[in-house]
Amino acid sequence: MNRALPSVLLTTLRSGLPSALLSAALLVLPATHAWAESAWPDKPITLIVPFPAGGGTDLVVRTLQPALTRQLQQTVIIQNAGGAGGTVGSGQAARAKPDGYTALAVTTSTTALSASLYKNLPYRPEKDFDYIGFIGTSPYVLAAQPALKASTLPALVDALTARRSGTYASVGAGTVSHLLGEMFKKDKQLDLTHVPYRGAAPAYTDLIGGQVDIMFDNPVGLAPFVQSGKLIAVATTQPTPILPNVPTFAAQGMPTYTQSLWYGLAFPKGTPPAIVQKMNLALNTVLRDPAIAADLAAKGVDVRPDTAEALSRTVSHDLAFWGELITTTGVQFD
Repeated sequence: MNRALPSVLLTTLRSGLPSALLSAALLVLPATHAWAESAWPDKPITLIVPFPAGGGTDLVVRTLQPALTRQLQQTVIIQNAGGAGGTVGSGQAARAKPDGYTALAVTTSTTALSASLYKNLPYRPEKDFDYIGFIGTSPYVLAAQPALKASTLPALVDALTARRSGTYASVGAGTVSHLLGEMFKKDKQLDLTHVPYRGAAPAYTDLIGGQVDIMFDNPVGLAPFVQSGKLIAVATTQPTPILPNVPTFAAQGMPTYTQSLWYGLAFPKGTPPAIVQKMNLALNTVLRDPAIAADLAAKGVDVRPDTAEALSRTVSHDLAFWGELITTTGVQFD
Protein backbone atom coordinates (compact mmCIF):
# COMPACT_ATOMS: atom_id res chain seq x y z
CA MET A 1 0.00 0.00 0.00
CA ASN A 2 1.60 3.23 -1.15
CA ARG A 3 0.65 5.76 1.50
CA ALA A 4 2.60 8.52 3.24
CA LEU A 5 3.73 7.62 6.75
CA PRO A 6 1.99 9.43 9.61
CA SER A 7 4.05 12.25 11.13
CA VAL A 8 4.40 10.40 14.43
CA LEU A 9 6.24 7.56 12.65
CA LEU A 10 8.46 9.98 10.77
CA THR A 11 9.40 11.52 14.08
CA THR A 12 10.08 8.06 15.42
CA LEU A 13 12.40 7.31 12.51
CA ARG A 14 14.41 10.41 13.22
CA SER A 15 14.56 9.71 16.96
CA GLY A 16 16.24 6.33 16.49
CA LEU A 17 13.58 4.01 17.96
CA PRO A 18 14.79 0.39 17.95
CA SER A 19 14.04 -1.28 14.63
CA ALA A 20 11.92 -4.02 16.19
CA LEU A 21 9.51 -1.49 17.68
CA LEU A 22 9.43 0.51 14.45
CA SER A 23 8.62 -2.62 12.43
CA ALA A 24 5.78 -3.45 14.79
CA ALA A 25 4.39 0.06 14.40
CA LEU A 26 4.52 -0.18 10.60
CA LEU A 27 2.65 -3.49 10.68
CA VAL A 28 -0.25 -1.73 12.42
CA LEU A 29 -0.84 0.60 9.44
CA PRO A 30 -2.50 -1.91 7.03
CA ALA A 31 -4.56 -3.35 9.86
CA THR A 32 -5.74 0.13 10.85
CA HIS A 33 -6.67 0.92 7.25
CA ALA A 34 -8.55 -2.36 6.91
CA TRP A 35 -10.43 -1.63 10.12
CA ALA A 36 -11.46 1.78 8.80
CA GLU A 37 -12.87 0.15 5.65
CA SER A 38 -14.73 -2.52 7.60
CA ALA A 39 -16.21 0.11 9.94
CA TRP A 40 -17.53 2.20 7.04
CA PRO A 41 -19.81 4.05 7.32
CA ASP A 42 -19.36 5.34 10.86
CA LYS A 43 -20.50 8.91 10.12
CA PRO A 44 -22.96 10.62 7.74
CA ILE A 45 -22.36 10.41 3.98
CA THR A 46 -22.74 13.51 1.82
CA LEU A 47 -24.34 12.80 -1.55
CA ILE A 48 -23.76 15.67 -3.96
CA VAL A 49 -26.50 16.28 -6.53
CA PRO A 50 -24.95 18.61 -9.13
CA PHE A 51 -28.30 20.21 -10.00
CA PRO A 52 -30.72 22.40 -8.02
CA ALA A 53 -33.48 20.97 -5.85
CA GLY A 54 -36.70 20.12 -7.68
CA GLY A 55 -35.21 18.86 -10.94
CA GLY A 56 -35.24 15.30 -12.28
CA THR A 57 -31.90 14.15 -10.86
CA ASP A 58 -32.74 15.62 -7.47
CA LEU A 59 -36.13 13.89 -7.36
CA VAL A 60 -34.60 10.53 -8.31
CA VAL A 61 -31.90 10.74 -5.64
CA ARG A 62 -34.34 11.90 -2.97
CA THR A 63 -36.48 8.84 -3.72
CA LEU A 64 -33.51 6.66 -2.72
CA GLN A 65 -32.25 8.70 0.22
CA PRO A 66 -34.41 7.27 3.06
CA ALA A 67 -33.89 3.67 1.92
CA LEU A 68 -30.12 4.17 1.52
CA THR A 69 -29.98 5.62 5.00
CA ARG A 70 -31.74 2.56 6.38
CA GLN A 71 -29.62 0.13 4.37
CA LEU A 72 -26.33 1.74 5.38
CA GLN A 73 -27.52 2.41 8.94
CA GLN A 74 -26.03 5.86 8.55
CA THR A 75 -27.48 9.20 7.48
CA VAL A 76 -27.19 10.13 3.81
CA ILE A 77 -27.23 13.92 3.42
CA ILE A 78 -28.13 15.39 0.01
CA GLN A 79 -26.19 18.49 -0.98
CA ASN A 80 -27.39 20.34 -4.07
CA ALA A 81 -24.56 22.04 -5.97
CA GLY A 82 -25.96 23.18 -9.32
CA GLY A 83 -24.37 25.19 -12.10
CA ALA A 84 -22.77 24.84 -15.55
CA GLY A 85 -24.79 21.78 -16.55
CA GLY A 86 -23.86 19.84 -13.43
CA THR A 87 -20.11 20.33 -13.83
CA VAL A 88 -19.69 22.56 -10.76
CA GLY A 89 -20.96 19.98 -8.28
CA SER A 90 -19.23 17.16 -10.15
CA GLY A 91 -15.91 18.97 -9.93
CA GLN A 92 -16.48 19.53 -6.23
CA ALA A 93 -17.00 15.80 -5.72
CA ALA A 94 -13.95 14.89 -7.80
CA ARG A 95 -11.78 16.98 -5.45
CA ALA A 96 -13.27 15.50 -2.27
CA LYS A 97 -11.36 13.15 0.02
CA PRO A 98 -11.75 9.57 -1.30
CA ASP A 99 -12.80 8.07 2.02
CA GLY A 100 -16.34 6.98 1.15
CA TYR A 101 -18.03 9.92 2.86
CA THR A 102 -18.60 12.02 -0.27
CA ALA A 103 -20.57 10.50 -3.15
CA LEU A 104 -21.89 12.04 -6.35
CA ALA A 105 -25.01 11.60 -8.47
CA VAL A 106 -23.78 11.13 -12.04
CA THR A 107 -25.70 11.21 -15.32
CA THR A 108 -25.11 10.90 -19.03
CA SER A 109 -24.86 14.69 -19.17
CA THR A 110 -22.28 15.18 -16.44
CA THR A 111 -19.98 12.47 -17.82
CA ALA A 112 -20.21 11.70 -21.53
CA LEU A 113 -21.43 15.07 -22.78
CA SER A 114 -19.44 17.38 -20.53
CA ALA A 115 -16.13 15.80 -21.49
CA SER A 116 -16.72 16.69 -25.14
CA LEU A 117 -18.42 20.06 -24.67
CA TYR A 118 -16.22 21.83 -22.13
CA LYS A 119 -12.60 22.68 -22.90
CA ASN A 120 -11.86 23.44 -19.24
CA LEU A 121 -13.85 20.75 -17.47
CA PRO A 122 -12.80 20.60 -13.76
CA TYR A 123 -12.73 16.77 -13.78
CA ARG A 124 -12.07 13.82 -16.09
CA PRO A 125 -15.03 11.41 -16.18
CA GLU A 126 -12.90 8.32 -16.93
CA LYS A 127 -10.10 9.08 -14.48
CA ASP A 128 -11.44 11.07 -11.53
CA PHE A 129 -14.22 8.80 -10.24
CA ASP A 130 -14.76 5.30 -8.92
CA TYR A 131 -18.22 4.44 -10.25
CA ILE A 132 -20.58 2.71 -7.81
CA GLY A 133 -23.45 1.64 -10.05
CA PHE A 134 -26.54 2.63 -11.98
CA ILE A 135 -29.74 3.94 -10.45
CA GLY A 136 -31.82 3.66 -13.59
CA THR A 137 -32.63 5.02 -17.04
CA SER A 138 -35.24 7.45 -18.34
CA PRO A 139 -36.34 8.63 -21.80
CA TYR A 140 -36.57 12.25 -22.94
CA VAL A 141 -39.77 14.17 -23.53
CA LEU A 142 -40.17 17.20 -25.77
CA ALA A 143 -42.50 19.58 -23.97
CA ALA A 144 -44.04 22.80 -25.27
CA GLN A 145 -45.56 25.82 -23.61
CA PRO A 146 -49.39 25.69 -23.78
CA ALA A 147 -49.78 28.85 -25.89
CA LEU A 148 -48.31 26.99 -28.88
CA LYS A 149 -51.32 24.62 -28.84
CA ALA A 150 -49.26 21.91 -30.54
CA SER A 151 -49.65 18.28 -29.45
CA THR A 152 -47.82 16.65 -32.38
CA LEU A 153 -44.42 17.21 -33.96
CA PRO A 154 -45.81 18.53 -37.28
CA ALA A 155 -48.05 20.97 -35.41
CA LEU A 156 -45.17 22.10 -33.21
CA VAL A 157 -42.84 22.69 -36.17
CA ASP A 158 -45.58 24.67 -37.92
CA ALA A 159 -46.20 26.79 -34.81
CA LEU A 160 -42.52 27.53 -34.30
CA THR A 161 -42.01 28.27 -38.00
CA ALA A 162 -44.93 30.70 -37.96
CA ARG A 163 -43.26 32.59 -35.11
CA ARG A 164 -40.12 32.93 -37.25
CA SER A 165 -37.97 32.86 -34.11
CA GLY A 166 -38.35 31.11 -30.81
CA THR A 167 -36.48 29.68 -27.83
CA TYR A 168 -35.65 26.31 -26.36
CA ALA A 169 -34.76 25.83 -22.71
CA SER A 170 -32.36 23.33 -21.22
CA VAL A 171 -31.45 22.23 -17.71
CA GLY A 172 -27.98 23.63 -18.34
CA ALA A 173 -25.46 24.21 -21.09
CA GLY A 174 -23.76 20.97 -22.02
CA THR A 175 -26.54 18.61 -20.95
CA VAL A 176 -28.45 16.06 -23.04
CA SER A 177 -31.39 18.45 -22.71
CA HIS A 178 -29.31 21.09 -24.49
CA LEU A 179 -27.87 18.79 -27.16
CA LEU A 180 -31.27 17.35 -28.11
CA GLY A 181 -32.65 20.87 -28.42
CA GLU A 182 -29.79 21.79 -30.75
CA MET A 183 -30.33 18.62 -32.81
CA PHE A 184 -34.06 19.34 -33.13
CA LYS A 185 -33.36 22.93 -34.16
CA LYS A 186 -30.98 21.83 -36.94
CA ASP A 187 -33.02 18.84 -38.10
CA LYS A 188 -36.14 20.97 -38.53
CA GLN A 189 -34.24 24.10 -39.65
CA LEU A 190 -35.81 26.24 -36.95
CA ASP A 191 -34.63 29.65 -35.74
CA LEU A 192 -34.39 28.86 -32.04
CA THR A 193 -32.24 30.50 -29.38
CA HIS A 194 -30.88 28.33 -26.57
CA VAL A 195 -31.75 29.49 -23.04
CA PRO A 196 -29.79 27.48 -20.44
CA TYR A 197 -30.99 27.30 -16.83
CA ARG A 198 -29.35 26.22 -13.59
CA GLY A 199 -31.39 23.02 -13.44
CA ALA A 200 -34.88 21.92 -14.38
CA ALA A 201 -37.04 23.70 -11.80
CA PRO A 202 -36.46 27.30 -13.00
CA ALA A 203 -36.74 26.14 -16.63
CA TYR A 204 -40.14 24.60 -15.92
CA THR A 205 -41.34 27.87 -14.40
CA ASP A 206 -40.47 29.87 -17.51
CA LEU A 207 -41.77 27.19 -19.88
CA ILE A 208 -45.13 27.16 -18.11
CA GLY A 209 -45.17 30.95 -18.15
CA GLY A 210 -44.40 31.15 -21.87
CA GLN A 211 -41.01 32.86 -21.49
CA VAL A 212 -39.50 29.96 -23.47
CA ASP A 213 -41.17 27.77 -26.08
CA ILE A 214 -39.95 24.20 -25.84
CA MET A 215 -37.71 21.98 -23.74
CA PHE A 216 -36.30 18.45 -23.70
CA ASP A 217 -36.24 16.82 -20.28
CA ASN A 218 -37.08 13.59 -18.49
CA PRO A 219 -40.63 12.63 -17.49
CA VAL A 220 -39.69 12.50 -13.80
CA GLY A 221 -39.91 16.30 -13.65
CA LEU A 222 -42.21 17.13 -16.56
CA ALA A 223 -45.01 14.62 -16.02
CA PRO A 224 -46.83 16.44 -13.18
CA PHE A 225 -47.08 19.61 -15.29
CA VAL A 226 -48.20 17.67 -18.37
CA GLN A 227 -50.81 15.78 -16.38
CA SER A 228 -52.15 19.03 -14.91
CA GLY A 229 -52.38 20.67 -18.34
CA LYS A 230 -49.72 23.30 -17.65
CA LEU A 231 -47.43 21.90 -20.35
CA ILE A 232 -47.90 19.90 -23.56
CA ALA A 233 -45.89 16.70 -24.08
CA VAL A 234 -45.33 16.49 -27.83
CA ALA A 235 -43.10 13.42 -28.19
CA THR A 236 -40.94 11.01 -26.21
CA THR A 237 -37.74 9.22 -27.21
CA GLN A 238 -38.99 5.93 -25.74
CA PRO A 239 -42.45 4.81 -24.58
CA THR A 240 -42.99 5.60 -20.92
CA PRO A 241 -45.85 4.42 -18.69
CA ILE A 242 -45.89 7.73 -16.87
CA LEU A 243 -47.06 9.43 -20.11
CA PRO A 244 -48.75 6.55 -21.95
CA ASN A 245 -50.60 8.70 -24.47
CA VAL A 246 -47.57 10.60 -25.72
CA PRO A 247 -46.34 9.23 -29.08
CA THR A 248 -42.65 8.56 -29.69
CA PHE A 249 -40.50 10.55 -32.09
CA ALA A 250 -40.17 7.43 -34.24
CA ALA A 251 -43.95 7.16 -34.55
CA GLN A 252 -43.99 10.75 -35.78
CA GLY A 253 -41.30 10.34 -38.43
CA MET A 254 -38.08 11.03 -36.46
CA PRO A 255 -36.58 7.57 -35.85
CA THR A 256 -33.13 8.81 -34.75
CA TYR A 257 -34.50 10.33 -31.53
CA THR A 258 -34.23 7.30 -29.24
CA GLN A 259 -31.82 8.64 -26.60
CA SER A 260 -32.28 8.04 -22.89
CA LEU A 261 -30.59 9.35 -19.77
CA TRP A 262 -28.99 7.13 -17.14
CA TYR A 263 -28.54 8.03 -13.48
CA GLY A 264 -25.85 6.56 -11.25
CA LEU A 265 -23.60 7.12 -8.24
CA ALA A 266 -19.84 7.57 -7.97
CA PHE A 267 -17.10 8.20 -5.42
CA PRO A 268 -13.94 10.29 -5.93
CA LYS A 269 -11.09 8.30 -7.47
CA GLY A 270 -9.04 6.40 -4.91
CA THR A 271 -11.93 5.33 -2.69
CA PRO A 272 -11.08 1.91 -1.19
CA PRO A 273 -12.57 -0.88 -3.35
CA ALA A 274 -14.18 -2.52 -0.31
CA ILE A 275 -16.19 0.67 0.30
CA VAL A 276 -17.21 0.91 -3.36
CA GLN A 277 -18.41 -2.70 -3.19
CA LYS A 278 -20.37 -2.07 0.01
CA MET A 279 -22.05 0.97 -1.51
CA ASN A 280 -22.86 -0.96 -4.68
CA LEU A 281 -24.47 -3.71 -2.62
CA ALA A 282 -26.50 -1.18 -0.61
CA LEU A 283 -27.62 0.64 -3.78
CA ASN A 284 -28.66 -2.56 -5.57
CA THR A 285 -30.52 -3.82 -2.49
CA VAL A 286 -32.49 -0.57 -2.40
CA LEU A 287 -33.24 -0.70 -6.14
CA ARG A 288 -34.57 -4.27 -5.85
CA ASP A 289 -37.14 -3.15 -3.29
CA PRO A 290 -40.49 -3.35 -5.16
CA ALA A 291 -41.74 -0.18 -3.46
CA ILE A 292 -38.69 1.82 -4.57
CA ALA A 293 -38.87 0.40 -8.11
CA ALA A 294 -42.56 1.31 -8.31
CA ASP A 295 -41.92 4.82 -6.98
CA LEU A 296 -39.21 5.43 -9.56
CA ALA A 297 -41.33 3.90 -12.33
CA ALA A 298 -44.05 6.39 -11.44
CA LYS A 299 -41.44 9.10 -12.05
CA GLY A 300 -40.51 7.62 -15.43
CA VAL A 301 -37.31 5.85 -14.34
CA ASP A 302 -36.60 2.14 -14.91
CA VAL A 303 -34.33 0.87 -12.13
CA ARG A 304 -31.13 -0.87 -13.16
CA PRO A 305 -29.30 -2.80 -10.42
CA ASP A 306 -25.88 -3.63 -11.84
CA THR A 307 -22.17 -3.76 -11.14
CA ALA A 308 -19.76 -0.86 -10.76
CA GLU A 309 -17.88 -2.21 -13.79
CA ALA A 310 -21.02 -2.03 -15.94
CA LEU A 311 -21.40 1.68 -15.24
CA SER A 312 -17.71 2.29 -15.95
CA ARG A 313 -18.05 0.55 -19.31
CA THR A 314 -21.11 2.64 -20.15
CA VAL A 315 -19.25 5.85 -19.36
CA SER A 316 -16.47 4.81 -21.76
CA HIS A 317 -18.97 3.87 -24.49
CA ASP A 318 -21.00 7.05 -24.10
CA LEU A 319 -17.92 9.28 -24.20
CA ALA A 320 -17.27 7.99 -27.72
CA PHE A 321 -20.93 8.03 -28.83
CA TRP A 322 -21.83 11.52 -27.63
CA GLY A 323 -18.40 12.87 -28.55
CA GLU A 324 -19.03 11.99 -32.19
CA LEU A 325 -22.53 13.48 -32.05
CA ILE A 326 -21.22 16.71 -30.51
CA THR A 327 -18.59 16.98 -33.22
CA THR A 328 -21.36 16.68 -35.83
CA THR A 329 -23.46 19.46 -34.26
CA GLY A 330 -20.46 21.70 -33.59
CA VAL A 331 -21.60 22.65 -30.06
CA GLN A 332 -18.81 23.53 -27.62
CA PHE A 333 -18.11 25.68 -24.56
CA ASP A 334 -15.11 27.17 -22.84
